[in-house]
Amino acid sequence: MADEIRWGIIGTGKIARAFATALKDTPGAVLTAVGSRRMDSALAFGADFALPDRACHGSYEDVANSADVDIVYIGTPHPMHAENAIMALNGGKAVLCEKPFTMNRREAEQVVALARSKKLFLMEAMWTRYLPAIEEVKRIIATGEIGKPRQVSADFGFTAAVDNEHRLLNPELGGGALLDLGIYPLSIAAYLLGPVASVQAQAEMGATGVDVQTGFVMKHEGGGMSVCSCSIQARTPAELTVSGELGHIRMNTMFHRAPSISVSLADGTSRTVPTPFTGNGYAYEAVEAGRCLQEGLLESPRMPLDETLALMGVLDTIRDQIGLRYAADAARWPEGADI
Repeated sequence: MADEIRWGIIGTGKIARAFATALKDTPGAVLTAVGSRRMDSALAFGADFALPDRACHGSYEDVANSADVDIVYIGTPHPMHAENAIMALNGGKAVLCEKPFTMNRREAEQVVALARSKKLFLMEAMWTRYLPAIEEVKRIIATGEIGKPRQVSADFGFTAAVDNEHRLLNPELGGGALLDLGIYPLSIAAYLLGPVASVQAQAEMGATGVDVQTGFVMKHEGGGMSVCSCSIQARTPAELTVSGELGHIRMNTMFHRAPSISVSLADGTSRTVPTPFTGNGYAYEAVEAGRCLQEGLLESPRMPLDETLALMGVLDTIRDQIGLRYAADAARWPEGADI
């Protein structure tokens, strides 16, 4: 692998633009292709990111098959992730796939099996896993300063003033609070406390049939417990606290963009640790993917594929419990099945 990592982006929406912006802050990364279902959209995206017209494609397949691309970032709507990842892998490309990785575990298993059979790098773009704040939290936990971590509490919510056709509320686009927001506290709770042993969930469902608020409590195999919630109806503090026998660590303001963390101990002492991040924060996942490619790894040790599969299974269980079903589940839940 050359020192330069050549990136292709599939999709031209908000998240794809955020990732393309982050590549400017990623050492050794260069954007070499973008693909859209419409050529005018690809050209507009390319113009905004200084791509020549020849690097802008009116199809996703052209990016997957481009000789100028080492790794494809998938930033399309949720229900397209599995199809697009399979297409990129069949094109011989490494893949960084935006969360949620797929719509369900069944799809995720198909994508992972293909990557492993082709010996190609694959990683879920859970960008919060790579931020300085979460790594500092992990480091402090490892020192034993707060004792054995026993509980995580995390919320993530904002008020979505959108109509029913917007992707956040549209079931055909994988809408709902859980897949868009709840996946963040779920993933970080598992990162801090270990694999999920069991989960119990409740939700408020909206008029379009997707969840607008969901809360879930998880027991972890290591004995800890996490309490998580997500909402597209309430602007929550979006904080995360991990507590142990000797104190707690709080990721301040919005945990997914925490500029600092606070450590408070049972002896009354406390301190604040600055955790600034570069740009919009997405560069860190690009750095990790690039590092893995440079080192010849097929998956990231910080977001292993088996953990991605396990978390997709937890999401399936939560959706079973709250009655949230998507078209992609038809093979798992046949028409008329009682969930």
